[in-house]
Amino acid sequence: MAAAGVSSLAGVTGSMATAGPGGSVSPGAAVTPAAGRSSTGKQPFTRYAVVSTWDFGAAANAAAFARLTSGGSLLDAVEAGARVPEADPQNHSVGLGGYPDRDGHVTLDAIIMDDRGNLGAVAALEDVVHAVSVARKVMEKTPHTLLVGAGATQFALEQGFTREKLLTPQSEAAWKEWLKQSRYQPQANIENRNQYLQPGSAGNHDTIGILACDTAGRLAGACTTSGMAFKLRGRVGDSPQCGAGLFVEAGVGAATSTGVGEEVTRICGTARVVASMRAGMSPTEACREALQHLIRLRGDALRGEQVGFLALSPAGEVGALALLPGFTYAVTDGSGKTSVLPADHLQT
Repeated sequence: MAAAGVSSLAGVTGSMATAGPGGSVSPGAAVTPAAGRSSTGKQPFTRYAVVSTWDFGAAANAAAFARLTSGGSLLDAVEAGARVPEADPQNHSVGLGGYPDRDGHVTLDAIIMDDRGNLGAVAALEDVVHAVSVARKVMEKTPHTLLVGAGATQFALEQGFTREKLLTPQSEAAWKEWLKQSRYQPQANIENRNQYLQPGSAGNHDTIGILACDTAGRLAGACTTSGMAFKLRGRVGDSPQCGAGLFVEAGVGAATSTGVGEEVTRICGTARVVASMRAGMSPTEACREALQHLIRLRGDALRGEQVGFLALSPAGEVGALALLPGFTYAVTDGSGKTSVLPADHLQT
């Protein structure tokens, strides 16, 4: 597996895809190419405009970059990016077509945040496709930071969102197949696998996290998910929790997570990553510190479970690291060029 230390499109080997969906977007005044030095001073890095988790992050990055370069704000960009997988019925880890809980209900979680402390989130949202946009409405229209369950759905409908059935025939068929054995077994890296589940299997870490920065070093991020496939009804993982699934701090950095949400939540994972960046670590070093802490804390309880972190500095330096092989992330630089890269990992 190629190391993903301080990522550079020119310097990272093992790239899985280049010049992807973001490659055709023309750069504009909002984002310009820039080079820099890593915080250790050892290696030059490419300045990134947008980064996101997993292979399907490439399409999300393209939408975010297009929004940035057409005059949109950072919040506009990360929202636009997150909405792409939410609307894709073939993506069973996010939004429409997400796998349901064990009772057959598709519930969505999302968060959006900027580096000024503006924050909105929803959890256990039903019947509304674009959870990230509802989260933004929570941020902009209420004094609250998180709405959950029936209250979140009621709020969304009051804000003009359309009620829509989220359980697609394909996801319903997978759920009914799972019910034959009702065996709950986490699978690492299901985001990048064929999304048809076999009898007795289940996904356990279904997320897209997206981070963006501008040339002034301002930051924003979003995270959206349909959660663990066939989870207990009412389960909420790390994704919509500030400091777990997402954290952004002005002048320091932004981080998002993927993997088994319970493990990320135990250590307030993204808040920990950003705190390490505040202490002077590079994005990759900060991701490593959080994962090593989790390994020390949980030991054998982590066997076979995936956790990954993705971090972005105000200078546009990106870092990614995971417990197990298989975690990938999409990076789009200031010219609009996108690559999907394999993250380094600590265990096998």
